[in-house]
Amino acid sequence: MVLKMTKQALAIAVMTLGAVVAAQGQFVTNTPSVSVNSVVPSGNPDGMTSQISLSSVAGTITSVTVNLDITGGFNGNLYAYLSGPSGEFTVLLNRVGVSSTNSFGYGDSGFDITLSDASANNIHDYQLNTPSFNGSGQLTNTWAPDGRNIDPLSSGTVFDTTTPTADLSSFNGNGADGTWTLFLADLSSGGDSTLVSWGLTVVTVPEPQTWVMVVGGIGVLVALNRRRNLGKP
Repeated sequence: MVLKMTKQALAIAVMTLGAVVAAQGQFVTNTPSVSVNSVVPSGNPDGMTSQISLSSVAGTITSVTVNLDITGGFNGNLYAYLSGPSGEFTVLLNRVGVSSTNSFGYGDSGFDITLSDASANNIHDYQLNTPSFNGSGQLTNTWAPDGRNIDPLSSGTVFDTTTPTADLSSFNGNGADGTWTLFLADLSSGGDSTLVSWGLTVVTVPEPQTWVMVVGGIGVLVALNRRRNLGKP
């Protein structure tokens, strides 16, 4: 039997498959925020941890963003990092504001922010970038993670001369399934901070096999139509 396909039917099939390719091109996994509502141990470098577990997330990671809701305390005292299922990690906060001219860091109270590599403004120097605050005094909006992979008790000069390298791209190319851990510490006594909640947005792309199957299907349709036009059985 000769399979015949009109040009219109072929066009519809190709467009349909193209739509599948576009839809398969990127999966976005949004995890709901984890409610913690725990006071961060004050003056304790052992800090606290909170975890999110992901499962059945297809493909490999292309980007990660983090939401943080922290109230009270003294922002310049806080150190936070995120570690992923494969051992990768990024420094989210490292005593924001500490520099050679400010050994204590910023004295604002709390964060209600998104941390993303897409932002041009690093959280460490937020007071230099026209920050905005909500009614509770928390810093708001989207910022790049601190990324300074140094001892949080380093001198201000070390902070000034350290290039942020431990950013969220460290998770790219890996799988998302497994346990994600947020670590948060308050390194100075006085003025308690509370971790209210946090969450992740993980963007992945499918494995290459998915693309091969879709593109292969388009190739078969084109080949069949060409054979029909040539009058071959």
